[in-house]
Amino acid sequence: MEAAATLAAASIAAGTPLLLAAIGILVHERTGVVNLGIEGMMLTAAIVAFAVAHDSGSHLLGFAAGALAGMLLAAVFAFFALVLHANQYATGLAIALLGTGASAFIGLPYSGQGLPARGGDGIAVLRDLPLLGPVLFGHDLLVYVALLLVAAVAWMLFRTRAGLVLRAVGESPESAHAIGIPVRAVRLAALIFGGACAGLAGAYLATVYTPLWAENMTAGRGWIALALVVFATWRPLRVLIGAYLFGGVTMLQLYLQGLGVQAPSQLMSMAPYVATIVVLALIARNPRWIRLNMPASLGKPFNPNA
Repeated sequence: MEAAATLAAASIAAGTPLLLAAIGILVHERTGVVNLGIEGMMLTAAIVAFAVAHDSGSHLLGFAAGALAGMLLAAVFAFFALVLHANQYATGLAIALLGTGASAFIGLPYSGQGLPARGGDGIAVLRDLPLLGPVLFGHDLLVYVALLLVAAVAWMLFRTRAGLVLRAVGESPESAHAIGIPVRAVRLAALIFGGACAGLAGAYLATVYTPLWAENMTAGRGWIALALVVFATWRPLRVLIGAYLFGGVTMLQLYLQGLGVQAPSQLMSMAPYVATIVVLALIARNPRWIRLNMPASLGKPFNPNA
């Protein structure tokens, strides 16, 4: 039971960056915008957050800086995709490449350096409870922020007028524009929110999960988060479950290595990515189910002056 509790706690920690990134992706894809630049945004936010936390000694400033870095790259994407009507897929890939290269350059002076010590994570008394304490109450603040974001997004999408407007823009931007909804403003707000979430995901990776900087440290998590939203059929609670499942697969391969399971470490490290491919392959067998849940205007540009 103790080993299971430890694995569950580690799975939640490992799934948090995926959850943060994916919940932001879900919001802007609900408006019909595909941003493939999440990986680059996470990497840029990771090095910015690490540098600020390292130089200031404040992890909270690092989180804020990471979120701002993600929002800035999201704004760059929005300028090209929403204002200049560039192809969303090509623009997203350009942002991914830009973020990857920029993070490697910015991070050169910080390679091999650590961060100042932090206090204990979680809630002081409850985290010491047997079994459930580490699982439920022993995590960093951003773990609970991610859970609150899932609840807030689920409530906003399906219980508020703002959510109705957001989903209407994703289903038919032309109809939404015809009744006076500012389509580009809604999409911009969703993209900025998604950028902030990607920034927090990168900041969590660099300052909490592995408190150091290493080039390409996201290791494809941005791409997995994009796949996770499809796997969850654009539903917040399914994103939550999927993120922790992928986090569990990541930690399970490390746990099995610790138990001395005789398997090449390279094969074990492939497990999360193989799981992603398998899930997407299974989903692709029923394209009608995808079409029923996917925002109708996903990836399609909208020009109100056309």
